[in-house]
Amino acid sequence: MSMAQAALLETELQQLECHFTWELKKEDTNITDLLNRLEQHDELYLGGKAGVAQTNNSLAFVKYLLGFPTEALSCLQKSEELTKEFHENDCDKWLIVTYGNLAWLQYHMRSYDECESYLEKLRDIAERFATEPASALHHQVLGEKAWAMFKFSRENYERAKECFRKALELEPREPQWNAGYAFVLHRTESRSCSRPDDSLTVKQLRKAIDTDPDNDELKALLALRLAEFESEYDEAENLVEKALEGSPSAPHVVRYVAKFFRAYGSIDRSIALLKRALEHSPNSGFIHHQLALCYKSKKISLQKKESQDSPSADAEIQRLRRQCIYHLEKATTLKTDFIIAMTQLAVQYGEDDQLDRAEHQFQEALMKAKEKNEFLQQLYFYYGEFQQYRKRFLPLAINYYKECLKIDHDSIDGRKSVKKLTKIADRYLAKNPQDGRAWGILGFIHKEKGEKIRAIECYEKALQFKSSDEYLSALCELRLSL
Repeated sequence: MSMAQAALLETELQQLECHFTWELKKEDTNITDLLNRLEQHDELYLGGKAGVAQTNNSLAFVKYLLGFPTEALSCLQKSEELTKEFHENDCDKWLIVTYGNLAWLQYHMRSYDECESYLEKLRDIAERFATEPASALHHQVLGEKAWAMFKFSRENYERAKECFRKALELEPREPQWNAGYAFVLHRTESRSCSRPDDSLTVKQLRKAIDTDPDNDELKALLALRLAEFESEYDEAENLVEKALEGSPSAPHVVRYVAKFFRAYGSIDRSIALLKRALEHSPNSGFIHHQLALCYKSKKISLQKKESQDSPSADAEIQRLRRQCIYHLEKATTLKTDFIIAMTQLAVQYGEDDQLDRAEHQFQEALMKAKEKNEFLQQLYFYYGEFQQYRKRFLPLAINYYKECLKIDHDSIDGRKSVKKLTKIADRYLAKNPQDGRAWGILGFIHKEKGEKIRAIECYEKALQFKSSDEYLSALCELRLSL
């Protein structure tokens, strides 16, 4: 093939709607974790033939990125076969993405005749199922694009949400798009709603279940969301029981059911369910993480009891901590960018007096969190606690509480940092009412909370007792802002 012909071919390929043109970037995801999850979905046959067909489209693209084009080709052939079996005579529009991927893969494998044959299939589909305008996408393409975005990386969640929304405008009753839209809303919606009727996630989960009444994963997820509202707990419990009855061994259902039981008091039942799920999905970082949280909850509960000073209680607390550490280590090995689990592992190492390992784990977590700009506030708070209580290095603890507070003073972690900093300042002042450090800390708290007059008063007092460029700069900035 001449260079001119190759250029023309690539120009046509770039117009296709498929994984190769959707800007799914390898650097935005943990590719090993994504591969494990997709292979797991394939093995568990999630979503039946239609769901597995879509999974194999994404799996093929991941295999290609990892340098296994032959395996990628097998995945795409499986996707094509399953799509034809499920949709039968109505399969053409459902094959647009698969044929696009096949055309691109054959092009990269230098099988240009094969590439051209898939392009011809796509031209034929475009002619027979023309859209108005011509650039508009069929709901089958929009929906699959949304699922690919959702599975690939949290960086794509907003794009996935928009694609699901557009697909549902075209086909409001399609179960796959309703379920996907519910899942992405669950991942992105804040927990600030005071009533379930105000939650877009709850509304969409109800709609998704209405279009797919046998989907036990949706029931378990709705139960988790409803249980956040005290008035809805009975319905949540009923949904959990139905989900467990319908899918007693399905890991993707059991993990949510187990999370429900852990959150609402049945920790031993949660552990039993998660262990059973782990037998089917041993490489699930999510399940290992949930198990770690169960053992952590049991440990905390035991530590609060009056009998905790007994040797047997101490031994049990240590056993539970080691179990927690084991499952957090598994979770962070399986998902190397699992920042929350990395942070929790660092905290547990600290409690176990493994201070060097804790410090290393915190540094790893901080690096990942800064790279991805995720979970930084919570991480700053926990690292501050580690410095204060484990390393006994209060100046660094104060710095990290301040960094936490800067992000959002009114969040849970922000308010906890205010409390820590206030206690530290009060302790300083109890020993010495003229401690400039204490007044500087209080000035910082008031400044971050927008209480400018009180902040100015505190910084002025701080400068009376301690010369500091930091306090002077903050004071000048505050005065100028009035």
